[in-house]
Amino acid sequence: MSTFAELGLPATLVDALAAQGVTAPFPIQAATLPHTLAGRDVLGRGRTGSGKTYGFVLPVLARLAAGPTRRRPGRPRALILAPTRELATQIEASILPLAKPLGLKTTTIFGGVSANPQITKLRDGVDIVVACPGRLADHMRSGHVKLDAVEITVLDEADHMADLGFLPEVRRIMDATPSRGQRLLFSATLDNGVDVLVKRFMSDPVTHSVDSAQSPVSTMEHHVLHLEETHRLPVLVDLTAAPGRTLVFTRTKSRAKALTRKLVASGVPAVELHGNLGQNARTRNLEAFSSGTARTLVATDIAARGIHVDDVRLVIHADPPVEHKAYLHRSGRTARAGASGTVVTLMTDAQVRDVRDLTRKAGIKPTTTQLGPGHPLLAELAPGERTFSKAPAVDNRPKKVTASGAAPGAGRGRRGGAPKENRGGQQARTRREEQPRSGRSGGASGGPRRSDGAAASGGSRRSGAPASGGSRRSDAPASGGSRRSGGAAGGASRRSGAPATGNRSGGAAAFSSGTRAGSRRTGR
Repeated sequence: MSTFAELGLPATLVDALAAQGVTAPFPIQAATLPHTLAGRDVLGRGRTGSGKTYGFVLPVLARLAAGPTRRRPGRPRALILAPTRELATQIEASILPLAKPLGLKTTTIFGGVSANPQITKLRDGVDIVVACPGRLADHMRSGHVKLDAVEITVLDEADHMADLGFLPEVRRIMDATPSRGQRLLFSATLDNGVDVLVKRFMSDPVTHSVDSAQSPVSTMEHHVLHLEETHRLPVLVDLTAAPGRTLVFTRTKSRAKALTRKLVASGVPAVELHGNLGQNARTRNLEAFSSGTARTLVATDIAARGIHVDDVRLVIHADPPVEHKAYLHRSGRTARAGASGTVVTLMTDAQVRDVRDLTRKAGIKPTTTQLGPGHPLLAELAPGERTFSKAPAVDNRPKKVTASGAAPGAGRGRRGGAPKENRGGQQARTRREEQPRSGRSGGASGGPRRSDGAAASGGSRRSGAPASGGSRRSDAPASGGSRRSGGAAGGASRRSGAPATGNRSGGAAAFSSGTRAGSRRTGR
């Protein structure tokens, strides 16, 4: 196999890659680099985990480092478009250690966070912008960024951008880049509207299909567990309580939220990832999963593309996806870059036909087993001793209330106002999965307010929808005596004019530390 140097990569980049432990190119990189480094338009197709990111990052850096042009305020020299914030963040993480030796600057642009820091960085001048289409279009309309100096444009996961409905925005963005510039398109598949982009914006592109999304992964095992609906949670708890990282997929945001609460209540440190979380919460939860603070991540298909966490040993489809492509992308979060992994799909009687069609279209022949809690196969799929955090029991008994309807000892709170996201004239966007609804929060004395609607833990009050994993819920405060809007300090809260029902639960941090984080919540 050729080395990076033999493929034509500059010595500075070869050395920077070696410092990151990358010494040999993946097949998709070896196939595309000779053409991308020569300035050709390239279509690169490869399944998830095949190394596509370096396939376009390396030619972008090589071209900018060799070019005579220098960065100017508000006029980036390279643009990389990605469908989700998490993917944009991970692309930037791949770029940063390689760009530093070359003296190149990069930034990310996406919704869900304040626009002002992005505007400041654009004004200071950057070489590379990694962006989601919605927020980038906002900055273009407001005049904070112009794309007339872009030398090379990359569309990553173009088919997913088409699935999310971003194609009209992508076309407007591409129209703003110089037609003479180099264009690279990398994706797992080349359908769903990708054809339109290729025909309109690419000039005589070279196509490299190293493997398709349907290519089997020899180091990945697929299992279907046929069970009763009532056994779904006990089986999930058994599998996720084993050592190692587990990624659990659900179909909806509400299911991800509810399942995370149930796992945490069962003693499994888990966090959630879905579009209803603010960006700070999404980043915090993904970091908790990456660091091992929470060994289980419960997510919607927002995590099916671009999310790379080392050593995910098990992917569980708690809800089988609708499309076979979603199954493949979800499953691709494990067994990445030659590592091994296991994929488990939970199936009830009502789902037998759908799962059979799903796996057939995906080109997968799974092992199907009918089982219930305690079945020996569970220990084979997720080997190791099951461990549980100390979780307080959920207490749904009604609490005594005073004549005024307040729980004894509850103090009066003030409703807090929420700072709006996207200040500086930026319009808040509600694109699917790129930007969720923001919560409302009120900061107590000493407690910062966050743009995702969640006050930071430790002396803060909030009333918005939080993330799991130590953040506060409207019905479950975190431990440590923090205060919530309309509630009292000391871990108890009250909603005005209503009796407390006494639903007790706690965040992942409380369960992990064994702290009882009870709350009193009143009904309307």
